[in-house]
Amino acid sequence: MTVAATVSILGIRHHGPGSAQSVAEALDQLSPQYVLVEGPGELTPILPFLADPDTRPPIAGLVYDAADPSRASFYPLAAFSPEWVATRWALARDVPVEWADLPATNQLALRAAVDGAGRLAADEASQPTERVVDPIAALASAAGYDEPERWWEDAVEHDRRGSTPSDATDRFDAVREAVAELRADEPAARPLVDDAKVLDLDAAAQALGRAMTGVREAAMRKALRAAVKAGHQRIAVVCGAWHAPALDPATMPSAASDNRLLRGLPKTKVAAAWVPWTATRLSQWSGYGAGVASPGWYRHLFDARRNGLDTGEAAASWLVLVARELREQGRPASPASVVDAVRLAETLATLRGRPHPGLSELDDAALAVLADGDATPLSLVHRSLVVGTDLGAVPSSAPMVPLAADLQRQQKSCRLRPAAVAKSVLLDLRTDAGRAKSVLLHRLLVLGIDWGVPGETGRTTGTFKEAWELEWDPAMAVSVVEASVYGTTIESAATSKVAAQADAATDLARLSELIDRCLLADLPTTHVVEALAERAAAHTDVPELLSAIEPLARVCRYGNVRQMATDDVRSVLDQTAVRACLGLPTAATALSADAAIALRAAVESAHRGLMLLDDPTLADYWFAALREVADHDRIPGALVGRATRMLLDADRLDRDDARRRLSRALSTAGDPVDAAGWLDGFLAGDALVLIHDAALLAVIDEWMSEVVTDVFDDLLPLLRRTFAEFTRAERRIIGRSLSRGPSVDHGPVLDLAQARPAIGAVARLIGWEIA
Repeated sequence: MTVAATVSILGIRHHGPGSAQSVAEALDQLSPQYVLVEGPGELTPILPFLADPDTRPPIAGLVYDAADPSRASFYPLAAFSPEWVATRWALARDVPVEWADLPATNQLALRAAVDGAGRLAADEASQPTERVVDPIAALASAAGYDEPERWWEDAVEHDRRGSTPSDATDRFDAVREAVAELRADEPAARPLVDDAKVLDLDAAAQALGRAMTGVREAAMRKALRAAVKAGHQRIAVVCGAWHAPALDPATMPSAASDNRLLRGLPKTKVAAAWVPWTATRLSQWSGYGAGVASPGWYRHLFDARRNGLDTGEAAASWLVLVARELREQGRPASPASVVDAVRLAETLATLRGRPHPGLSELDDAALAVLADGDATPLSLVHRSLVVGTDLGAVPSSAPMVPLAADLQRQQKSCRLRPAAVAKSVLLDLRTDAGRAKSVLLHRLLVLGIDWGVPGETGRTTGTFKEAWELEWDPAMAVSVVEASVYGTTIESAATSKVAAQADAATDLARLSELIDRCLLADLPTTHVVEALAERAAAHTDVPELLSAIEPLARVCRYGNVRQMATDDVRSVLDQTAVRACLGLPTAATALSADAAIALRAAVESAHRGLMLLDDPTLADYWFAALREVADHDRIPGALVGRATRMLLDADRLDRDDARRRLSRALSTAGDPVDAAGWLDGFLAGDALVLIHDAALLAVIDEWMSEVVTDVFDDLLPLLRRTFAEFTRAERRIIGRSLSRGPSVDHGPVLDLAQARPAIGAVARLIGWEIA
């Protein structure tokens, strides 16, 4: 290819601070009239937002399939990314800049085809069959390095004293020539779509394979030819080092050859936006398959060089930051120890043949001198400094889906600022601000955006507080885009999604949970309640009716704290509870062991729900049903024992009756396995009934003593499981009671003389007078 233009190929390492510095120097020296940067062309129209003062890296370009937003790619940029530096250099000087790569409209369509055929993307596969050679690893091996990262840092990332601006272009020429040698025997790229218009799915599935790499480079060369044809005389191309030789105008293949590679590729409609990114995410694979394990360290190197420091001085200032972080942890780290650590790091670098201390030398020096050999405090340093906690920002004027814009507005109005580090938030639901924050977080949960996860409120047992763990993950930007199909605002989208889930729900428990989530998120419940009422009226499955009770009861019990109307929910609850009570005795008859366990769980759930309500009528229905279960001789022991215990705890059964039932259930005439199930149901929850009723404990002790050895071996696992649920203190008290031998419970002994001072104190507190 003969061109009149001067094309400079700057092969870089993605997220490399040395590469970024060299790119800046090379661009200043070359002064190009046009800049091409590796990246999807769909981001080119929104590149000017990178020059906005409100844009703060790290950020990422998000390109997603408009028909299926879950199919998306991210292209992260940090302050030390060469792509960021090159794009900002061009924007600051009004130089035209374009991102060039295989368009995302083709890449995402290829991914859709691969997904549809059940292939595994190369990024997710354990060993791609045709993956391109890692140029950095190959060059490092040739230089005698075992670790590619260390070679790149020594050869490129760490600057050298006395370097001149011309060294930057010389380094790029050397890297391009070295990679060209690596690719000298590489076979020619083959099309993904053959003459019969059949897509090679295996090749398309390998995102880093030779076929995909060849197609991507053909698209880059096509963009380069277009820039030359447009009349630009000085063109700079910033791309990954592996692609540099393939874009050399002197050796690149013909346009016809590239057109054959690009012919027939599938397409899909895509959209693009900028989203905030985090330092933690920079260490993961990005859209072009590059990451850096220590973004905080690389940012420090880049900032130090911009401030005129060389790598040795940057290493010393890094240890100052480490010492400061250790002091914040309460560990001593004096300036003198920092000086000693710097000397040790420089000595280690010399012994290891490195031009300057790298991160490994600094870590070793900090461990030996600043942390006294204790790696624990340095783990926090690694999280906060080596990786970093940076969270980028994009301007509000940047393109985004309406739902994302509404989310940003609500985050500001609620004063809930996204952060890259986890933080705990305790909300007071009695205040307008607390309820607003709670509603927003619950609506996001409905939409599948897990920015906040409900936590424990500690010792607070009231219902007016909520605890949340908040941590913003940049990948949630895709979840926001996915949720946007339901609406343009958080409220409308959550309402629509709940309605869709209600229409699709087939079981009552799921609908009950949806009502609970609606009230927590302050969403209309009419549609869900109607669906629940319709299904409950025709439902005859007692376990499902029982499972629906607790979520509905929780809504009715706690809804008032959020100032919510629950009349329609209560109507459905009453109907569901009565029908469940009437059907329970019949449903519990002649069940298998597994079915009995499942029904017992549903009974316990319904019991918890009904006990939340102060409704004597429903309670009478419920305990009447439990009495029938407890009296039935064809119901499995696990259910009978559980019903008996619930009646006893509610004072619907006296202790003498409970003892007789226990004695009868554990008689030698019955089935020992069923008796063990009865006992497991009766003792479920806590051991207080045995601690405070010696007669019950004696009955169980006598039964266990009389069980024959062979049967006892079969019962032992069940008995162990039953008693393992008790606390250690409860088991200790029971053991002591048994070691003292059988005793008779004569009832409580009251000493009014000893109790009189306490009774008087309580009377004064409540305003009573006693003689």
